[in-house]
Amino acid sequence: MPQEENGRFAIETRQLRFSYEHHQVLTGVDLQVEPGTFCCLMGPNGSGKSTLIQLLSKVLYPLDGSIDVFGKNLGQWDHKQLARTIAVVPQHFQVAFPFTVEQIVMLGRVPHRGPWALDTKDDLEIVHQAMRDTGVGHLAGRRISELSGGELKRVVVAKALAQQPRLLLLDEPAAHLDIKHQVDLYSLVDRIRKNTGLTVLAAVHDLNLSSAFGEKFCLLKNGKLAASGTLESVMTYGHLSEVFGIDIYVGVNEITGHRLFTPMVLGRKVQAE
Repeated sequence: MPQEENGRFAIETRQLRFSYEHHQVLTGVDLQVEPGTFCCLMGPNGSGKSTLIQLLSKVLYPLDGSIDVFGKNLGQWDHKQLARTIAVVPQHFQVAFPFTVEQIVMLGRVPHRGPWALDTKDDLEIVHQAMRDTGVGHLAGRRISELSGGELKRVVVAKALAQQPRLLLLDEPAAHLDIKHQVDLYSLVDRIRKNTGLTVLAAVHDLNLSSAFGEKFCLLKNGKLAASGTLESVMTYGHLSEVFGIDIYVGVNEITGHRLFTPMVLGRKVQAE
């Protein structure tokens, strides 16, 4: 992975603000993510998670405040340098042409090549490894229009991994996946992170998956950072109930030691047999 920039933080935002016309989405967000960290971004729908990811990937531009990536202001990164450093798995992925799976994943190598350059042997090896890692190698010749939602999601993750980024931004990466493929996907990303020093910021809805794989946890509510820090300091009954507006039971898995989260639905009781 290229090491163009340095810095104490892989991501650092200062008083970040963003609005869609007159609707304010993010308000004064100060976020720091250390290099090599798996950071989980959580919050209710509309709290600003996807908007923050789009700002970090330079799809959107802040109304106010600043964003540094590996110690360099995001505004100073050119597009090719940014594409070599940051890969994004968006919530929705659409392509107008009937590309095959292998062709889509090969797009991840474009930032590493010059214009009109042909695919190299190294490119092919990296792409095939990314497809094997995400379990889509057997789909290499299939058109993406023929894939299920879950298969397409894994192909997009493979494309991101083929970029060999330093920072991976995931916007609900487990959407449309069954529980086995959810766990497999997070395990894969976490393994690559540990082996390469990759920094991961993932917008996550599932609190239990977040607890199992995250190292740092950030809660957004109404466009503001309500809490940020360790599992023990952030994923508490008080913080979660305040942010999500529902009572959430916080327990501990006796086998793994991970925290468990269950919505408390009042008025319903388990009937003994």
